[in-house]
Amino acid sequence: MGKRDKGIALYKRAKQLIPGGTQLLSKRPEMFLPEEWPSYYEKCKGVSVWDLDGNHYTDMTISGIGACSLGYADDEVDSAVLAAVRAGNMCTLNAPEEVELAELMIEMHPWADMVRYARTGGEAMAVAVRIARASRQKDKVLFCGYHGWHDWYLSANLASDTILNGHLLPGLDPGGVPRGLLGTCVPFAYNDLKGFEEQIFKSRDELAAVVMEPARNYLPEEGFLSGIRQVTRDLGIPLIFDEVSSGFRMVSGGIHLKLGTEPDIAVFAKALGNGYPMAAVIGRKEVMNAAQRTFISSTYWTDKIGPAAAVATVRKHLKNDVGTHLVRIGGMMQDGWLRLGQKHGLEIIVAGIEPLTNWRINIDEAQLLHTIIVLKMLEKGYLTSKTFYATFAHTNEHVNNYLKALDEVLGELMPAIKAGTLKEVYSGPIAHAGFKRLT
Repeated sequence: MGKRDKGIALYKRAKQLIPGGTQLLSKRPEMFLPEEWPSYYEKCKGVSVWDLDGNHYTDMTISGIGACSLGYADDEVDSAVLAAVRAGNMCTLNAPEEVELAELMIEMHPWADMVRYARTGGEAMAVAVRIARASRQKDKVLFCGYHGWHDWYLSANLASDTILNGHLLPGLDPGGVPRGLLGTCVPFAYNDLKGFEEQIFKSRDELAAVVMEPARNYLPEEGFLSGIRQVTRDLGIPLIFDEVSSGFRMVSGGIHLKLGTEPDIAVFAKALGNGYPMAAVIGRKEVMNAAQRTFISSTYWTDKIGPAAAVATVRKHLKNDVGTHLVRIGGMMQDGWLRLGQKHGLEIIVAGIEPLTNWRINIDEAQLLHTIIVLKMLEKGYLTSKTFYATFAHTNEHVNNYLKALDEVLGELMPAIKAGTLKEVYSGPIAHAGFKRLT
């Protein structure tokens, strides 16, 4: 593997020009390998990435933060986008693809009647919450999971700066969020139906919605989702499923289709456009019509590229049963990590649904060890972390070759792990585990 000087140097410049260094916390080099991560790409295709120095890597980590479930620069999606570009991306009139996409989304989710669009997950969640609040004419939201950066959600940390720790990254400061939103966003724990019921009955007359990820690091326990659905239906409170991450993973459409519980609103983004900005809020007519009683509007929500990319992505998912492939590839990774743990005598903990999975080695110096692993795997031509997002472009060969390389790295590091001398192997900065301000 060659030098990575250009990307490293460019990131040093970026930190002087861009607050936080990058536009997305999850893409900060400090989250992977501080001071040595290649940081920027020249081009990408399938699961291949080339950095600014011309080094080639196989991406076995977050696959564009989960946006590219088909793989980078998918030919069918790109062809649809290029056709949209040639036709003209923006016009006084509307793009017909948004009607086609609406029909596809409703066909996949027969419980839904209507669709609104945005271009990113965070803003789509803000749209969904606005619609629910307009429908109920109430303010408070009961939530579980991670739902973006907007004020309605981050206001939970106005009560305590640790409230979102179990849902988001620890250490997030709600600076700039109006203090008047204090108490309008209240969390409940995943798979704790009793705790949810206590919370909802305590504030049911004030609630605009219940917002949650239908699946998080693991699938719901029996009766959890159906219990929430029953309570919200009985009380007439809209149930919103955040499918920004979970959508188009295990099945084409929302994971709730597999789990057997229908919400009143579901929100999609990330994988919906396979790398092109696109988000959809789908829901029942009686709730969605409230969008006409408030103001929800944005110029670039009407472009042609977003819906064209989404239509091509959805059709490819359906045609190729992409969800089954993602589950199989993710399962191979999980099994491989556990086998390597047994081989090397390490306690390896695996979590997450198969297409969105993660692993960690349970030792005292785990963060240091994983930082070293990222460096060693980078030198072998792999982009890695503790997280793996499967794509349709990942093959058995990619997984097997990655596991072989990881086996070699663990074998090389085992003497230092056993002796407790990892700091002698690597003395550089350790990857961040949560939110830290950059200096």
